[in-house]
Amino acid sequence: MKSSAFQPHSLPLATPAPLAPLPSRLALPAIGPRTALFLDFDGTLVDIAGQPEAVQIPPGLVALLAQLAAALDGALALVSGRPLADLDHFLAPLRLPTAAEHGAQCRQPAGQIVTLAAPDLREVIRLGTALAARHPGLRVEVKTAAVALHYRHAPELQALVLQVMTEAAASAPGLELLHGKCVVEVKPAGISKGSAIEAFMAAPPFAGRLPLFAGDDVTDEAGLGAVQRLGGQGIKVGDGASLANYRCDSPAALRQWLLAASQDAAGAFTTGLSTTTGGTPT
Repeated sequence: MKSSAFQPHSLPLATPAPLAPLPSRLALPAIGPRTALFLDFDGTLVDIAGQPEAVQIPPGLVALLAQLAAALDGALALVSGRPLADLDHFLAPLRLPTAAEHGAQCRQPAGQIVTLAAPDLREVIRLGTALAARHPGLRVEVKTAAVALHYRHAPELQALVLQVMTEAAASAPGLELLHGKCVVEVKPAGISKGSAIEAFMAAPPFAGRLPLFAGDDVTDEAGLGAVQRLGGQGIKVGDGASLANYRCDSPAALRQWLLAASQDAAGAFTTGLSTTTGGTPT
């Protein structure tokens, strides 16, 4: 296998925290030397927190991702709704290829960052901020090319948040609404995690591989559909209807699956994944 910018020794490999035993379930799909691996962040790699900045990074996760990226010759990318700066902060010093803000901001494998021209978000910010000022349980997140209104701490306001953000999305051309877990986001029309994955798959080191994407939210369905159209496999993390052809119980179960893959990579992907990875076909 050719050398990669992501070498196993590029970061100290911390010992992961002990993983709790999982129910006996069928194995998730194997990660092999020709896999292109795409991973969502919140609710997939890490547990969702009450506030976006309160996410906890499990011990050993950064080193584990670095080792997998090296084993895959760099064909591992994050695909998230978060801004790129957030992801880099949580996973420092690791810098993976990344589609941030659903693909509005992308770091290519060679390191260059491509950002879409930001749409006119002034009215979106105004409406979202005004609503949050009246309801302390709401939180406005202004990203590079999008605005998200979080209502995790005020779930009873879901209908009102959706109404206001629908109005906001109509305030300027080129905007669309995206509804996720306790969040409604106004973003540039036409971008999605699916189109971001397709763009990665068109160029090295991802081109010619079989894509595999894991995500937990409605916002990940476009990515799950894209990888399966390309002949790959999708993993839905947690409950809820999904296009994915595999399901994983929780972020902890997904991390255990990744750990098994990294251990297998040490043997050049020769043994396959164990049956304790906590997944089942959907």
